[in-house]
Amino acid sequence: MKYRKRAGVVGLACAMLTLAVVQPAAAQDVRPAGDVRRAMAELARTPGVVGAIAGLYVDGRRTGQGSAGSRLLGGKGGAIPAGSRYRIGSQTKTMVGTVLLRLVAEGRLGLADKLGDLLPEVARRDLVERAGEITVRQLLQHTSGIPDWFGNDPAGGEGGASVDIFDFTTYYRPTDLVRISRGQPRTGEPGEKFAYSNTNYTLIGMIIERVTGRSLATELKRRVFTPLRMNDTYLTFRPPQGIEGPHGHGYYPDSRGRLRDMHRFNASYGGAPGGVVSTTRDVSAFFRAFHQDRLLPPELRQVLTERPGGSPQSGGGGGLCGGTLKGSLVFGGTAGFTAMTFASFDGRTQYAVSTTHSVADTAAIGPAMVKSAESVLCAT
Repeated sequence: MKYRKRAGVVGLACAMLTLAVVQPAAAQDVRPAGDVRRAMAELARTPGVVGAIAGLYVDGRRTGQGSAGSRLLGGKGGAIPAGSRYRIGSQTKTMVGTVLLRLVAEGRLGLADKLGDLLPEVARRDLVERAGEITVRQLLQHTSGIPDWFGNDPAGGEGGASVDIFDFTTYYRPTDLVRISRGQPRTGEPGEKFAYSNTNYTLIGMIIERVTGRSLATELKRRVFTPLRMNDTYLTFRPPQGIEGPHGHGYYPDSRGRLRDMHRFNASYGGAPGGVVSTTRDVSAFFRAFHQDRLLPPELRQVLTERPGGSPQSGGGGGLCGGTLKGSLVFGGTAGFTAMTFASFDGRTQYAVSTTHSVADTAAIGPAMVKSAESVLCAT
């Protein structure tokens, strides 16, 4: 099905966000039977993990919940409340992409619309190279070739971030972040290949605000959070917005090796690419509705779950439980935390987990989170 603008309607419009990875799986329905509390206790023993929380939901009802470790470094601050809020990182992109695609479904813009037409200022001010060729679909699927304003190294360094992650007060407007990306080489021709870039979703947030005349935070609330009763979820987009209520604190070493408390993370670095704060219940409610096509028609939902050519967006691997579970694993993270949600493709089962940590090298944490999911979801 092709989506176009209605006649006469002109579409106007960290230590950073890790790739929202969707890993395909195949075969039988999920039948979770494991102990979430035991899984969290094991996860908290992973080197560098400060605290961990998780929630298991089946058919919209919580069937398991757990917390381990501590709110603060060194075992201080008591346990993290299992129902507390946490940053979901780049899982935000699926929510923001959903808002944009709802506008597409309404005919207010089209997947083939050009960035330069939707946001003429980015072309006029030369903020995005070849803005007149880049389409909405390419932004959503990370095939635009626009470089990432963030980079690969959370602490900066050669080829790393262009923002100071330890600056908790400076407000970076979306156009400021896009301008940072302009000084970096393109990753390819428009539509040529997949290359993950936070800049794509910074621009998508700007498009949503231009098309609707309302803030991205407002559109997320009215189109996603309120209808799904995600009452503890909100978008942070400027300092000093942070995590409300008791929550886990993550840490990251600065250039001198001192651990810095990152719970005051600069919200203007997040925004559309990764600024949502949520809970295990709320993020599970979103992915349940998403996979049950209650937010988007299937052909538009697939824009977010498939790469060009029809292959699923994937970081590799064969799914959970030896590849027998049908579902997705979606990650998000920044300095001091990593979040992950498993969601079955039928929308019946979700397992959401968040870790706070105190190490720069988090290579072991993601696999440990997947292992916790398998210990719960693959139990017999």
